[in-house]
Amino acid sequence: MSDSLAPEKRGTARVEFSRGVDVHMVAIDGTWSRQCQMTDVAEAGAKLKVEGSIKGLALKEFFLLLSTTGAAFRRCELAWINGDYIGVHFLRAGKSSKG
Repeated sequence: MSDSLAPEKRGTARVEFSRGVDVHMVAIDGTWSRQCQMTDVAEAGAKLKVEGSIKGLALKEFFLLLSTTGAAFRRCELAWINGDYIGVHFLRAGKSSKG
């Protein structure tokens, strides 16, 4: 028997960060923000460890700031929540979330 993990389901490779990369989540309308760490990233999305509570936040769609100046960012939609971690899908220009 093998102790290996289940096969990867993503269509593209992901990059894991051993210490996480500091990033910042910001509401589309600017009403809230949260510090977080990106623990892995792929072309289509990322896994984030959020600092502080996410209860009550409108997470359906938000910006993920990848630089301190805000020059590098991705528009995201929530994919899943597991404790302090969330998964996000990156939205492409011209596309909005489903529904």
